[in-house]
This record gives sequence, C-alpha cells and structure tokens, in this order.
Amino acid sequence: MHHEHSHRGYYHDREEHYDEEGGAAHHEYIDPAVSPAAERLRHILGDDDNVPTPTIFTEMDTLQHEGGELEWKESARWVKFEEKVEEGGERWSKPHVSTLTLHSLFELRTCLQTGSILLDLEGYSLPQIVDDIVDRQIADGLIPPELKEKISFVLLRKHRHQTKKPIHRSLADLGKSSNAASNNIWVQVLDQRATKVFSIRHLAIYARLNVWFVSRLGFLQAKHVRSCSLKRNNDDHNPEQKQALKNKFMKKIPRDAEASNVLIGEVDFLEKPFVSFVRLAQATTLGGLTEVPVPTRFLFILLGPHGKTKSYNEIGRAIATLMVDDLFSDVAYKARDREDLIAGVDEFLDEVIVLPPGEWDPKIRIEPPKKVPSAEMRHMNGSAGGAAGGEDDEFPAPHELGEELKFTGRFGGGLWLDIKRKAPWYCSDIYDGFHIQSISAVLFIYLGCITNAITFGGLLGDATDNYQGVMESFLGTALAGTVFCFFGGQPLIILSSTGPILIFEKLLYEFSKSNDVDYMELRLWIGLHSCLQCFILVLSDASYIIKYMTRFTEEGFSSLISFIFISDAIKKMAGALKYYPINRGFKPDYITSYKCDCIPPDQYDNMTLLVSGKKNNSTLTDWSQMSKKECVKNGGLLVGNACKYPDLALMSFILFFGTYSMTVSLKKFKFSRYFPTKLRKLISDFSIFMSIMCFVGLDMLMGLDTPKLIVPTEFKPTRSDRGWLVMPFGKNPWWWYLASFVPALLVTILIFMDQQISAVIVNRKENKLKKGCGYHLDLFWVGVLMAVCSFMGLPWYVAATVISIAHIDSLKMESASSAPGEQPQFLGVREQRLTGILVFVLTGLSVFLAPILQFIPMPVLYGVFLYMGVASLGGIQFWERIKLYLMPPKHQPDFSFLRHVPLRRVHLFTLVQLVCLAVLWILKSTFLAIIFPVMILGLMVVRKLLDMMFSQHDLAWLDDILP
Repeated sequence: MHHEHSHRGYYHDREEHYDEEGGAAHHEYIDPAVSPAAERLRHILGDDDNVPTPTIFTEMDTLQHEGGELEWKESARWVKFEEKVEEGGERWSKPHVSTLTLHSLFELRTCLQTGSILLDLEGYSLPQIVDDIVDRQIADGLIPPELKEKISFVLLRKHRHQTKKPIHRSLADLGKSSNAASNNIWVQVLDQRATKVFSIRHLAIYARLNVWFVSRLGFLQAKHVRSCSLKRNNDDHNPEQKQALKNKFMKKIPRDAEASNVLIGEVDFLEKPFVSFVRLAQATTLGGLTEVPVPTRFLFILLGPHGKTKSYNEIGRAIATLMVDDLFSDVAYKARDREDLIAGVDEFLDEVIVLPPGEWDPKIRIEPPKKVPSAEMRHMNGSAGGAAGGEDDEFPAPHELGEELKFTGRFGGGLWLDIKRKAPWYCSDIYDGFHIQSISAVLFIYLGCITNAITFGGLLGDATDNYQGVMESFLGTALAGTVFCFFGGQPLIILSSTGPILIFEKLLYEFSKSNDVDYMELRLWIGLHSCLQCFILVLSDASYIIKYMTRFTEEGFSSLISFIFISDAIKKMAGALKYYPINRGFKPDYITSYKCDCIPPDQYDNMTLLVSGKKNNSTLTDWSQMSKKECVKNGGLLVGNACKYPDLALMSFILFFGTYSMTVSLKKFKFSRYFPTKLRKLISDFSIFMSIMCFVGLDMLMGLDTPKLIVPTEFKPTRSDRGWLVMPFGKNPWWWYLASFVPALLVTILIFMDQQISAVIVNRKENKLKKGCGYHLDLFWVGVLMAVCSFMGLPWYVAATVISIAHIDSLKMESASSAPGEQPQFLGVREQRLTGILVFVLTGLSVFLAPILQFIPMPVLYGVFLYMGVASLGGIQFWERIKLYLMPPKHQPDFSFLRHVPLRRVHLFTLVQLVCLAVLWILKSTFLAIIFPVMILGLMVVRKLLDMMFSQHDLAWLDDILP
C-alpha cells in the first residue's frame, strides 16, 4: 500500500468526473499534495463541519471463560488516552499514549472492508441490536443461519466492569456468589432453557415485558423475571447500573459524551472472524454495557476462532484508539458508507509515526504530552500525509491587538466604542466574581496592595517631609482602586504607586523647597494639567500608538518591573539583616561569648546609699536571674551583644525565604500526585494565604520581636498642619498655575506609558480574555483620579504591572473535566470586578484591622514580594532565552523558535534586549529615573532599528512583525 507523506498547508479544490458506467474517475485537476483519502474526507466533513461532535468514551471488553461460563470483562478504556486493567486485575494503569502496531491497523482496515457495516441502525435494546447485526451477517452470506443462536448467546453474556473495590470485598463477593448459587439454581436452569428455546427477538420482547412487570406487578413479582433475563439484556435496573451512577470516573467524562463499545473474543464454533461495525441512529443506554451511564453510539464486534488472541486484542485497541481520535470520530459520525470509514483509516495511517523496533521498547508506556494538536488544526493544515514527523510548526500570527486600538478618526470615537463594548458585560462583571477562587485572589492581592501601600507610603513620607505618608497612601489606594474597578475598562488591572512617580515627587518637593514654592499647591496644578492632557489623549485616540509595541517592548518593560520587585525584596531583607545583625565575632577555636547580662548599680551608688543609712537591695538580689524589663526597672544596666536583637536576623531570613519557598511549592501542588484533584487545586489557589498563615504562626510560636507590619490606627493626615483638601489658590504666584503645564507633560508621558504597556500585557491574547478591554476608558479614569487625588493631597496612581499579572494568575480557569492523563485546558481568566473592589475596600478598612495586621512580620511580606516578582517572569520568552546562554545546545528545550532561527541569531537578539534592560536599570537607579517613560519610547525605536539587523522571518519567531 502506497502512502504519500508531504506537507500540505491547505486543501485544493479538485473536480472529479465519472463516466456513465460509474467506473474510473477522470480528474480534471489532480493535486499531488492531497491524498484521495484527504480529498474524500474534505467532502465528508465539509457538509456540516460547524456542528460539533460529542466526546467519545471507548470501552474494550474481552470474552473470558470464568468457571465454565462465558462473560465479557473490561480490559481497557479510552477517553483520550489508554488505560489498561493491570495483570493483577485490581487496578487501572496510568493513562498513556496508545502504541499500535502498523500491522494491526492494516488488519483493522481489512476487517472494515470485509465485515458488516450498519450505519444509523435503529436500536433500543442490546438484544434487538444483536438480532439485527446477526441477521445482516446472514443476509450478506458472511455466516450460516445455524450459527445465529450461538453468536447471539455469546454477545448477550454478562459484562463485568473493572471497579475499585476495598481489600475485604473479595470475601464478600465469595459469600455473595455462594448464596446466589444455592438460591438461584432454578434461574440457571431457566436461563439455559431460554437459550435453547427463545430466539433473540423473543428475548428482546421478553426484556421489554420485564419493564412492564416491574412497574405493574411490583418488585417481588418482577424479581424472578428480571433474574431470568439479566444475562441477556443487562437491564437498566441491575445493581451494576446503580453502581455506575456513583462511579467517580464520570467526572472525567464531559456531559454530552457518547460511548463506543469494542467487544473482542475467541469462540470455538467460528472458522473465520465475525466482524461488525455499528453506528446507532440515536445514542442509547444499553444497561450495563458500559462501566459508566453513558449512552452508546458505536459498537465494534470481533469474534474469531481460537489461536489469535493477541492479534484480536491489537485490532480492538486499534479501533478503540481511532474512535477517540478527534478527526476519525468526526468521520465515524458523518460517514455515509463503508468507503468513508476506510478513508478515515487511511487518513489516520497517513499521519501515523513509525518508531523503529530496535530503538524503542514497546513495553514502555509513553506519558501523555502536555499539548496535542486539535482536530481543527490538523484539518486546517491538511493532515493527510502532512504530519511529516511533526517537524513543521504553525507560522506565528502577525502582531494584532484587536479592534480596541483601532483608530476611529472621530472625536472621542475610541472612548465611545470602549463604553459600548464594556456596558453589556457590566452585570456579569459583578456576579461572575461569586466564586471560591475569588476569595484566594482577594487575600493574595490585598496583602500585596497593603504591603505596597505601606512601602511607598513610607518612602513618600521620607521624600516629602510627610506631606504624603502611609495614611495618605492607604486612603489613595482604596479610593483610586475602588473607582477604577467599578468603572474602568479592564477591572483586572490593579492601580498602585510606582517608582518613577516616587522619583518625580521627590524631585518636585526638593524643587519647591529650594524655590520657596508651596509644594501641595504646585502639585495640585500639575495634577490638573496632567488630567487635561490625559483627556486630550483619550479624545484623540492617541492610544493607537500602542499597536507599535511588540513583545520586545512588553518583555523589556515587564522584566524590568519584575526585577525591581525581586531586588527590592532582597534589599529590604539585607537592610533588616544590617539592622538586626548576626554575630560575626564567632571563631571556632575560641570560646564565644554571645549573651546579655544585667549589671547592678555601680559601687559608687552603693557607697552613697550606705553613708546615707539606706540599704541597697542590690546586694540581696540575684541580678543574673532578672528579665530585661525587671533589670531596667530596678536600675540595672543591660550589657552584651545579644541584648538588643537576639536571633532576629536568622529568624527574619527563615520567614522571608520560607514564605517564598512554601508559596512556590504549594502553587505547584496541583500538578502533584497526592490527594484528589479538587483538594490539590484548592491548596494551589490558597497557597499564598496558607504560607502567610503558617509563618505568622511560626513567628508567634517562637516569640521573637521580629519587625511587624505597621498600620495607621487613626484616620487623619500624616502631617498635622494639612487637611484632606488642597486649596488651588493663595500660596503661589499666578504664573505657576500656567508654568506647571511643563512638568505635567512629563507626568502625562509617564502615566500614559505605564498604564498602556501594563494594559497591553494584561490584555494579551495568551490570557484568552473574552469580555474585551478599554484602553481609552482606562486612561480616562486614570486622568480623573489624577485630579481627585491632587485635590485631596493623595499619591498618584497608575497600573501596577506585577500586581496586575499576579491578579490574573490568581483568577485563571481550567477545564473542570479532563480526560485521564490529559492536562487541564486553560480556559481563560475569571473576568469580573468584584475581586478588585473587595481588595481596595479592605485596603481602606485596614485602619480598623490594625490589631490583626500588626501580627504579620515584614519578612513574610517581603517573601510575598519576591514571589510576585519571580512568578511574573514565568512565560516570558526573553527569560527563557537568557537561560539558553547557560545550556549546551543538545540540552536546550525544544522551543519552536529554535527550530526556525539559528542559535547565534537568537543569542544576538537576546543580547540586544539585555543591553536595553541594563540601560533602563541604570536610569531607574539614578536621578534620571524621571525620564524613564521616555526611555520606554526608546525601546520602540530600538525595535524599529532591529528590522535592519534581522530578517522578518527571524523577527516573526522571536518577536512580532510591526504593523
């Protein structure tokens, strides 16, 4: 048999004209890139290709001889991957990729060519279906009529499924079987007589009467009747069916799934194989035919003479594997005749990858891959003969950001489209947040926000002489975040203070102080001008330029912010170690004294007390046994290098690194092998909260005076000489109101770049957001909040990249039911406003939660900061390419860009990004940080220049093609 193996990216139209005799086909145009099987399937699947086909659950039963009786025993099952009943018969194997012999596929093809094919058979019960199958075989001359009763007898034997049983179940089964043998002998006799006397059609009628007897004559009268036909029709009311309803395996099967049953067996009365493929017109529940209550749509029956057990089993595994193949299952549902099914097998054969027998042990079970191509992708790529070893990847899609950044050319056109796009989703944005996953997201982001608010509040207080402090930071975060989450275009974005804004505030305060200008009034006018400039950008659709920001710019910006989080967390811990020092005087060869002693009042004081006639209690007191408080209270003196902060450096490091490590471990716990799936997912969702609680408890247990979270306890401005409103006039000359337009322009560029780049990262297609976004609407509300915060003397807020990414990661959704061995599919993000609203409301209420929050050690929160920075690097191609520098080529991961771009070009592209990142880092660390947003624009210029260094092919794989 000849098979073409060539790449086909699409199907070509081809016309076939048949002669009047219906013989050979004359092809007006023959495309050598498309096999006849693929051409036939294109017509089969093209008629109603938009109609989705149900998921197929396949069960293979083999005929067994148990105690002189025949029964069908489940030996394997497929939802997507194969699971076998192990040789011991007590457990299922791990799901694995089915490895088939090429010979079994050819034998299966022969079986479909020579056996009976019944498509759209009207079947309501197993006896009736078996009757029709055998009658068709007799009518086609495949079997003699005298074998009808024997074949029917075999096909209607009882089905025993592999179920999970406790260890003691075997003894119970023995007792149960002995009772059944002693009490129901007459049933066996009647059963044997029924086999000889009744035809299969009579048994089908008898099965229907069964149901009538159960409903009309009551359970006691119907019990004996049902027992008689139990082995014939596997009635729906038997205990196995009730057990199937409780089968936990049902959770792995989609609700609309249908079953395909494969029956394989050897008998002594056949001289040649009995083969039949059946597709029922309607999926029908056939009693206990399957281990789970899934209606049966397909049946494949193979009975043959003794001596070929292995061959029959391999054919059964082959058809079972084909039935769960997405492409072949479509063919099975839409096939019109035998030739369509054979074309489906040929299509499968064209894609088969053959492993050399001397280079692979077929006994090794292949683990399921993390990702497999979908049927749509295979069909679109012209899969027949086009696999070619799977070496070709889909060419990267061009850089597109969707209609949200389409230039309308109308005044406020983009803003109006954002409002129209988001308004229909507003109600669902609220009630979609009512999910247990939202609780973990709120706790996680809340702790990140209050830590950020306290950190930036403290730094702002130092930079502005407490004109803006922790209290203003808390109130501003709560106000700005709540308003934005209620009305913003992308409520998944989290607003926060940022480093460049902090630098600007510091420089502005120093300028105001040196020039005798009122800082708060000048800042108010800068905020108002910046608000006006944001409105101009919104109404002119200026966000359109964001489409020129490719992955090169996005990765550079997000990597910089991630590294800032990581370095800040480490710096804060290093500062804590400096403030709470470790004893560096330890020398192994010397006796080290690391203690704190209480020294009584000096000798001069004792002599003074004796002359005055008073008695010093110090001579009667054991000062070495006093606590620190007692020593100081009694006038003693604490002396020693362990008096102030004993062991706090080591404890702080344990809390810091322990929180980070435990969070990472618990986050990955859902991929472990322990505990049920739901519990693993719950632990993963609440990983940060559990880590914080664990190490807060450890800190309380140790009782050391570690640095704790400091939260304001009173609702009042940090400085007593300022109120909650800033007056716009009266303290500065009038021309400052106009001159503030210039520094406001710098702030606007900073706000615009920070906000829109963060929005692009949040809205990228990898997150599978379905409700759309609103770049113009987001910038509008950021501008409004600039004005409000300026009037109230609160910090300015803009999108925080790292916390926003963490917010999205905490709300990611995965498929509820996945086939055994299949990785849960990423479905998207739980898009809603509720989590953000609750986070910022809780931030505002944190003033009243101070008695609880004061127990949280700062090193624990630094560990959370470290995790947020490291986690946001995940999935960034730039970071993966950096790691390639340290890997020999043969050990490098199989990235798609490494298949298409030479390694030296990959390293050169990465080096350019590293240099740009280093320049941004240097600027961020100096007083030039105020021009940081302008340098982000510089990244866009560098990306444009890369078109002269790299080909468009290389840039398509390493970055995005500029529009």
